Amino acid sequence: MYLIAYGSTFSNQVTYTVGSKPVGLAVIDVNSDGEPDIIVANSNSNNVGVLFNAGNGTFLAQTVYTAGVFPHSLVVVDVNNDSRPDIIVTNTNSNNVGVFLNAGSGTFLPQTTYSTGAASFLLSVVDVNSDSKPDIVVPNSGTNTVGVLLNAGNGTFLSQTTYPVGASPHTSAVADVNNDSKPDIVVSNSNSNNVGVLLNTGNGTFLSQTTYSSGLSPVYLAVMDVNSDGEPDIVVPNSGLNNTGVLLNAGNGTFLPQVTYSTGSDPAAVKIADVNGDNIPDIVVTNFGSNTVGILLNAGNGTFLSQITYSTGTNPHYAAVVDVNNDNKPDIIVTNYGSGYISVLLHS
Repeated sequence: MYLIAYGSTFSNQVTYTVGSKPVGLAVIDVNSDGEPDIIVANSNSNNVGVLFNAGNGTFLAQTVYTAGVFPHSLVVVDVNNDSRPDIIVTNTNSNNVGVFLNAGSGTFLPQTTYSTGAASFLLSVVDVNSDSKPDIVVPNSGTNTVGVLLNAGNGTFLSQTTYPVGASPHTSAVADVNNDSKPDIVVSNSNSNNVGVLLNTGNGTFLSQTTYSSGLSPVYLAVMDVNSDGEPDIVVPNSGLNNTGVLLNAGNGTFLPQVTYSTGSDPAAVKIADVNGDNIPDIVVTNFGSNTVGILLNAGNGTFLSQITYSTGTNPHYAAVVDVNNDNKPDIIVTNYGSGYISVLLHS
C-alpha cells in the first residue's frame, strides 16, 4: 500500500522483443533476486519467454521454454510447495494446460500437461478446496465449461471436474464473492454476453452459475473491491461496445447491473490496481484496436473518471501493474500481440 499520492503519469514505452504474437503475461520474481521478472506466452511461437530484470527496471533478452500449440494465458505461482514460483499456461490449440516447475535460479523444467478437452483461455490458480495447495481453474471455450483441476499435493494435478457455463467462456477469476471464506468462480461468457458466478459449496465443488448481463463480447474480467465496502466487484471490458462495465457486489454475492465507462477500440483486458497512490483501486485497460493502454482513475466511490491513454505497440493484449524499478510506484507492462514485443511504461 502506498502512503503518499504521486499522480498517474507514465513515461513513454520502452520495448523488449519477444516471440510472435505475445499474449499472456505475468510479472514476478522467479530467480529470487528480489526483482520482478517478466514471463510471457508467445502464442504463435509456441513457447514461454522469461525476461530477467537487470535490476533497474530494464530487462534482459528472453530465455524460451517450449510450450504447446498457441499458449495463451499464464499464471506464475508455487504449486509444489518448494518456495519457488512455477509457470502454469493454457496451450489453447493443444487442449491442455502445461505446468513448468521452477528448477531454481529462475530456470524451468519441461512442461507437464493436463488435458482440458477443449480450447482453453485465461486461467486462475487458487486453492479452492482449503487444503493449502493451489488448484487450477480454467475456462474451456470449446465445451462451454469451466474445469477445476485439484492439486494432488506435489505440484501434480488430478483430472478436471467440469461445470457448465455460457457460450465460449474466456476468462476465469477466483474470489470469495459472498463472504463465506470460500473462493468462488467468476467467468466471462463471451458469446453469451454475460458473466457467470459459481459459488463454492465448501469442498472445492461449485453450484450452477448465476449470470449477470454484460455488454457485447466480454472477454477478460477482473474481480476486486472497487468501492471500499469490503465486497469484491466485477470489472469486465465489453470488447464489442468499446467500454468497460463495473458490476458492484450487492453484499451477498449477487451483483448490481453494470455501469459502463468508455474505453478505446476493442478493449481486451483489464487490471485493477492503485496507480496514483490514493489507496483506491483504479482500472487499467488495454485497447486492442486503438494501440493504447487506458487508465480510469477511481473517483472514490467505485465510479471512475474518463480514461487517460498512453501509446503502446500494435494490438496491446494483456497488462500487468507492478513496480519493476524499485521506486515504490507501480509501472505498467503490456504485451503487444501485433508487434511481437513487450512495452514497459515506467511511472514518472
